[in-house]
Amino acid sequence: MKTIDELLADGVSGKRVFVRADLNVPLAGTTITDDGRIRAVLPTVEALADAGARVVVASHLGRPKGAPDPAFSLAPAAARLGELLGSDVAFAADTVGQSAQDTVAGLKDGQVAVLENLRFNPGETAKDDAERDAFADRLATLADVYVSDGFGAVHRKHASVYDLAKKLPHYAGHLISTEVGVLKKLTEDVRRPYVVALGGAKVSDKLAVIDELLGKADRLLIGGGMAYTFLKAQGHEVGISLLQEDQIPAVTEYLRRAEKQGVELVLPVDVLVSREFPDLKTKAPAEYTVVDADKIPADQEGLDIGPKTRELYASKLADAATVFWNGPMGVFEHPDYAEGTKAVAQALLDSDGFTVVGGGDSAAAVRTLGFDENAFGHISTGGGASLEYLEGKTLPGLAALED
Repeated sequence: MKTIDELLADGVSGKRVFVRADLNVPLAGTTITDDGRIRAVLPTVEALADAGARVVVASHLGRPKGAPDPAFSLAPAAARLGELLGSDVAFAADTVGQSAQDTVAGLKDGQVAVLENLRFNPGETAKDDAERDAFADRLATLADVYVSDGFGAVHRKHASVYDLAKKLPHYAGHLISTEVGVLKKLTEDVRRPYVVALGGAKVSDKLAVIDELLGKADRLLIGGGMAYTFLKAQGHEVGISLLQEDQIPAVTEYLRRAEKQGVELVLPVDVLVSREFPDLKTKAPAEYTVVDADKIPADQEGLDIGPKTRELYASKLADAATVFWNGPMGVFEHPDYAEGTKAVAQALLDSDGFTVVGGGDSAAAVRTLGFDENAFGHISTGGGASLEYLEGKTLPGLAALED
């Protein structure tokens, strides 16, 4: 895999460089609520612009249905990128149409443009290889060189991620190089003890990675909504907590395998429960009680790990040489149910080991809860991509960069 450093060494002045970024930022209307993914691509865009390239940045945002939708426009992201760069960024109102062609043609050396949301064109995500390839052909007319730096999308076989890379000289950007380097530390020659903390809503989202980690991690700490399927598999009442009944056989098998293979699989010992899900808009104070994890009332749901579990998980993370965390421990968006997620984040900060926050909601939680991002070993920009890499899957966007 060739890197942007090699591209820069060869010289890019005057060349049109297509940067596949991940600008899939959360929006409240047209207001960006977390610009972390935009900041993540800055080193690559700045390096190319400073070297005189004509930089064409492209990304998806949300899940529009293959047609323009103002709610998913990348215009706010383009504006924010310009603010962070401290220079004007041109914006094309389409992906490969007249606006894109004119905008790219108007770039001078060192200038940057952003194309409209790639998913406004059905060819970007098409299952049909020919349709996807045709869209990639049109994108290729806008550039001389391809740089992949949207790690959050490399697990997708999309036109701008996979097909386009095969049509142009291709390189990995700074972010991709960093992300892959970090993931290798989690899969090759891992420093031990290796502790993985997994949360989030659905255990089905994590089955494959749990399956893989049972042969690699020393400890697995389970929290979030997925924990209740594990507790149910142990025969405990979980009330109206989030539960995936169809996953109980798989979870039961994982519990058996963990014991057989000597992997410490740790579940909550107490939880915060309530009869009502909290109001995440007003964030009005919630009424809850703390109960042992095996004593959840039948008419209540678990919404966060309890204080004893926070202490337990912190102790299990204290001696870790390597930590990977993916998924919040509770409904962190509400202050009354954020303490479990805070406790895990703080335990990572207190650790002397190499700590990785695995993207998605975990990364959002770190920023939302006010932690210093730079204090962690690494915060990934791609939750799904990180998990699939750890599962041992081939990621199309990385495979396309191999020569």
